[in-house]
Order: sequence, then C-alpha cells, then structure tokens
Amino acid sequence: MLNKIWTIFKRDVKVNFREVMPLYIMLAPLMLAIGINLITPGINDTTVNIALIEGENPAQEQCLNEFAHVETFPGEAEVLSRVKERDSLIGILPGDNGYYILAQGNEPESVVEYAKLLNVFFESGVDIENSKASIVEFGETVPPVKKMLVNILLLMIPMLSGMLITLNIVEEKADKTISAINLSPTSRTAFILGKSLTGMMISLVTTVVCILITGFYNVNILLLLLVAAASTVLAMTIGFIQGINNDDVMEAVGSMKLVFLPLAGSVAGYELLSGGWQAFFWWSPFYWSYRANNIILGKEGSAGELLLYTAIIAAICITAYALMLPRIKKGLQ
Repeated sequence: MLNKIWTIFKRDVKVNFREVMPLYIMLAPLMLAIGINLITPGINDTTVNIALIEGENPAQEQCLNEFAHVETFPGEAEVLSRVKERDSLIGILPGDNGYYILAQGNEPESVVEYAKLLNVFFESGVDIENSKASIVEFGETVPPVKKMLVNILLLMIPMLSGMLITLNIVEEKADKTISAINLSPTSRTAFILGKSLTGMMISLVTTVVCILITGFYNVNILLLLLVAAASTVLAMTIGFIQGINNDDVMEAVGSMKLVFLPLAGSVAGYELLSGGWQAFFWWSPFYWSYRANNIILGKEGSAGELLLYTAIIAAICITAYALMLPRIKKGLQ
C-alpha cells in the first residue's frame, strides 16, 4: 500500500511542475513573501527622506542618517531634481548663513517640520545623550504589520495546497484515470492518502520557505509546522470535495476561492472585534490558526496555550474530514 501511495504522490508532483496553473499556485506564496518584505518597514524605520550634497558635510550626513533615510547627490542641481519627483523628500542644502530646507510644497507638514527639527538639532550640536527622556520598550521586535501579513500568508498556504488537490482530481477525471483506478488493485483509501500527501508536503515545505524569506529565523518552526499540518487536513478535505463536484479547472478554482471568505472573516474578527464578540468565531479553524501563529511569530504566550489552540484546530479539521470521507469515497467511484 505504501508503494502505491508513493507512486500517486510522485505522479502528482510531476503533473504540478508541468502544468502552468499548479505551478503558479505553488509559486504565489513565495512571491507574496517577497512582497511582504518589500512593503513592510522595520520596527524602527522612519518614513522621512532627506537629500544632501555628497561629501559636503560628513558629520551632518552621519547625524541625520540616525533619524531619517538620507540620500546623497553630487550637487545642488541633482538635489533639486530629486526633490521635484513625486514622492516626499526634503533637501537640506548649505546657504550663506547655515543651511536651508528645500521642499517641493506638497509634502506632509509633519515631514517638513521633522526635517527642520533635525537640521536645528544638528546646527545646535544637540545629541541624544543631551536628552533627559528615557526610552520605554514594550518588547516588540517584529513590525506588527509584517507579523500580521505573514500570519495571513501562513493561513493561505494550506488553502492553496487544497486547491492543488482540487486541480489534480479534476485532471484525473478529465483523463478518465479515476475509473481505471477503481479497476486496479489500488484502493480508494490509498488513492486518497496519495493525493493528500501531495498537498501536505507542498504545504509544509512552502511554509518553511516563506518563513525563511520573511526573516522569521528564530521562531519555533516545528510548532509552526504542527499548526500548518492541522490546518492542511481541512484544506485537503475541501480540495477533494471541490475536485469531485467540478469537472472544469476554472470552475474548481472559482469554487475554492470561496474558502478565503471565512479565512478573511476570522482574521478580521480577531483583529477588529473585542474579546466578547470573538466567541462567534470559535467554530473556525482559521481563527485558532491565526491565534496560534500569532503566538509563535511574536514569541509570546505559553506552550500550553499554543498546544490547546493546535488541539482545537486538529479536532475541528479531523471532524470535518471524518464527516466528508464517505462522500469523498463515493465521489471517486
């Protein structure tokens, strides 16, 4: 039986890497992970950009670079040309009596005032050590926006793996190979496990790669994979049901997209609603997956709490799989 499961798994992997749609589904999370890195700032990043003349005052450049993004240009003409571009960038140029601020005029007032203050502090010789203020940290080492987007990506990966199973089933139906399997020594259970193994492996591998791309090297990857594996059981169940009920690839993909509605609703409920209202989302494994991933990515909460969430996810997903298994076997006849 194991040999037959492995044969089905290898066939699906070859088909997925050969066809355009499955290959796109597998690469989409990786592209999203790269996009998250590009659009999310660091925890201490600033959105203020300042232009200086290259080499005019190295001490000024070093000082301002601690509080803003500094770009240097060969001369005043280049600085002027850069300031006139569409984004918000402030030029600080030498004048007869010190330095003056060069702005296009449509920059946010807060950005202009911030650049003025930085220039005044530099000219006055004010340093951080001169401040009497103390810095209080709340222990956040990961940008909240980045953590939220990576968490959503981790929820999407099992669903995309389920979509691969849907495409594989539709392809089997189109090639009339399901009928042939019913006449072969391969049992329906072996066929289901072989198809499930494809989705599970792709889901786990993609999860690890996306975590590495987004820079979460120090999280507990084993616990993250445990949560992903529990969620993938539900994705595989939905993938089989959609594959059985659809004969066209585009119809199957369209039906599978509906799964993202409860996913989005669960995330919105957790982030936007108070604790009392969140009880309405306890039925959703996406809700518990989001909470579990939030603990892992933020390195907060207890191990017992995380294991409880994982157990709830597994219970919901396995129950759904057990209820749908007779229908799946019947649909594969």
